[in-house]
Amino acid sequence: MSVVEQARRARGAAEALAVATRTVKDAALHAMADALVARTPEILAANAADLAAGREAGLSAAVLDRLALDEGRVAGIADALRQMAALPDPVGEVVRGATLPNGLELRQVRVPFGVVGIIYEGRPNVTVDAAGICLKSGNAALLRGSSSAAHSNAALVAVLRDAVAGAGLPADAVQLLDASTRDSVKELMRARGLVDVLIPRGGASLIRTVVEESTVPVIETGVGNCHVYVDAAADLAKAVAVTVNSKTQRLSTCNTAESLLVHAAVADAFLPAVLAAFADAGVTVHGDARAAAYSDAVVPATEEDFDTEYLSADISVAVVDSLDAAVAHIRRHGTGHTEAIVTDSQPAAREFVARVDAAAVMVNASTRFTDGGEFGFGAEIGISTQKLHARGPMGLPELTSTKYVVTGDGHLR
Repeated sequence: MSVVEQARRARGAAEALAVATRTVKDAALHAMADALVARTPEILAANAADLAAGREAGLSAAVLDRLALDEGRVAGIADALRQMAALPDPVGEVVRGATLPNGLELRQVRVPFGVVGIIYEGRPNVTVDAAGICLKSGNAALLRGSSSAAHSNAALVAVLRDAVAGAGLPADAVQLLDASTRDSVKELMRARGLVDVLIPRGGASLIRTVVEESTVPVIETGVGNCHVYVDAAADLAKAVAVTVNSKTQRLSTCNTAESLLVHAAVADAFLPAVLAAFADAGVTVHGDARAAAYSDAVVPATEEDFDTEYLSADISVAVVDSLDAAVAHIRRHGTGHTEAIVTDSQPAAREFVARVDAAAVMVNASTRFTDGGEFGFGAEIGISTQKLHARGPMGLPELTSTKYVVTGDGHLR
């Protein structure tokens, strides 16, 4: 089936989802969760085929780990759907309202986008998460995963479609596109008028391609060259803890710190401590000349290092002479995702927050907190690094648009 035909089917399913009650949608989410658990053996069999193909293709251990499913992971994915069902339904929420001087009643209410296309890499759990968050927000989902997870995604979507249909909603609310050819990506990016919005989740190359080539509106997500700036007024023990957690709590996420900036006034006291902590954690430091003076283990940094989202046990480090210099560095190398300052100076914190252009700014807290779950949203489709429509972690409300409802009594202009 062509992508255009799948998009047309999704459009039909979206009409039914737009008027579905929360009770019906939540029942479908619970049915999806129960079906995943009940049919775990067939899901794991499909996943085993992907893992075998991945090993043969020479995929790294980290990639294989992200690809792998077991009973516990499937149960966790199912639990995420149940948690999603417990969240408030954004559809129909009144964003604002008023009675105008002429007596017209004006309400701005949340409505689904309609058809959401999602292009993503690797993790099969994204298939279920994306399908669930789209359904809860009243949208039909067109899912285009990676070829490395083709068997797993096909099994998961088959389970989800059966469950959705059994709950009384159109099975075409969840559809998987062919991952064996790039033609499906191109067709999806050109399906303007049938697909309302496209969300890419993955590496910088994927996101850049979708943003530059799509005629469908795109919400840009994910690339995170995140910085921690240790200010002259920082509590240094706190700064070491925040820096190490930001880098090492999980290496392969977009909210992991990839660069450390240290004010020259505290470099002598702070850098030996943090470099020792990085060494203990197995992190390779790529430092400028001033940072390299504190340890022979520091690898000389290039300009490219400061532009790199490593997603590995590597970090770039630079010594700066002022908060102004730190902000200038971030503006030159940052990607607008998450930036952090460690300081006990309220004026410095306020200035940093005001001047840094990012979706999230942390004060004395790890960059790893930029996450829908950590923010209390309960569900997340991705982290937007753009400025239109949505910015930062995108929960259920961000998967909606709005419409104005105007009620009169025969009003004429």
